[in-house]
Amino acid sequence: MLDINVIRNYPDKVKQAIINKHETSANIDLILELDTQHRSMIFACEQLKSKRNEKSKEVNALKKSGKDATALIEETRNIGDEIKSIEENLHGMDAQIKDLLLRIPNIPADDVPVGKDANDNAIVKSWGERKSFDFPPLPHWELGTNLNILDMERSSKITGSGFILLKGLGARLERALFSLMLDVHTRDHGYTELFTPFLVNRTSMTGTGQLPKLEDDMYHIPSDDLFLVPTAEVPVTNIHRDEILSFKDLPLYYTAYTPCFRREAGSYGKDTRGIIRVHQFNKVELVKLVRPETSYQELEMLLGNAEKILQILGLEYRVAKLCTGDMSFAAAKCYDIDVWAPGLNKFLEVSSCSNFEDFQARRINVRYRGEDNKLRFVHTLNGSGLALPRTVIAVLETYQQKDGSIAIPDVLQPYMGGVKVIAKKA
Repeated sequence: MLDINVIRNYPDKVKQAIINKHETSANIDLILELDTQHRSMIFACEQLKSKRNEKSKEVNALKKSGKDATALIEETRNIGDEIKSIEENLHGMDAQIKDLLLRIPNIPADDVPVGKDANDNAIVKSWGERKSFDFPPLPHWELGTNLNILDMERSSKITGSGFILLKGLGARLERALFSLMLDVHTRDHGYTELFTPFLVNRTSMTGTGQLPKLEDDMYHIPSDDLFLVPTAEVPVTNIHRDEILSFKDLPLYYTAYTPCFRREAGSYGKDTRGIIRVHQFNKVELVKLVRPETSYQELEMLLGNAEKILQILGLEYRVAKLCTGDMSFAAAKCYDIDVWAPGLNKFLEVSSCSNFEDFQARRINVRYRGEDNKLRFVHTLNGSGLALPRTVIAVLETYQQKDGSIAIPDVLQPYMGGVKVIAKKA
């Protein structure tokens, strides 16, 4: 949520941000109109309260002097009724303004390229060498089926399309990968591991910016008004909701594994083969709460933490700085990390690393008390470190061998119980 003072003082800048992010539900002019009315009503209410206080004193004086105060008491009561009426209107207007503010996207940072979609993103880094094969590399769904470690037909029978059933060493590989990620981030990068609920309430979803904009993408349980987590970002970021931290507490680094649930509304027909785009997937999330003056330095460090996983796995990847039209609603700046999948002959996104500045902190009311004793909102950041199953796809397709087996990267072998190759059983 933006500071209302930013909208008051820089309405054109906010309007341009809305245009650059291609948002359609934001109405700055209506907010400013309601805000003006709201402030006028507050002023009128305060004036009436002052007048009521004066009349109350006059009533007391009349009573003490033994004079009739009936008319003045009635006048005071009428003023009180008028105050009550204004306060009720203010309450309704508060809710209306807040709802409108929740629909205003974050303002992109100055160095974010202006653009329409992914075609306008800026590639800022590439890592690793393109692996060459002396045979035509297979896509992961063929590898997984041939090795009996991936069964999309039975997963569809269990739930429906867009869900995954991994078997045997395929399931072990998935577990090995997110275990490796958690170990690296906690041991080498200083994150505190959390294990959070997989269900969150509406307030939590609104706090991180998924609601109201993305409700159609979420799995909702109406009877309890709870949501299956679309990402661990939601429960982790909300841990300190409505708290005041000390500057001594910052920065805070958290990491958590969760399954993630997304309807993928609006993506019908995209990436229907294999496990590229699914409704349930596992992910290790990285979340930071930091001081404002360090948040962009922290973003670069966060990006490096996520990259490290791909580097130790020996997977080729690239980093893109997202343009305004491809960034999320809540982000001020975002990097995507795309890993190369040779069987598909394309890059797949496995991480988005974002700085939200104080946008989420204002929604969830997380502040810290500085050395000067003043209260300020923290800056929040998050990133995937990394998302599965696309990391699984990259491992299977990069380390496939001519006989159809999969060589396990050295760093993963201890997590695989010493297994070095996934091969077809005789």
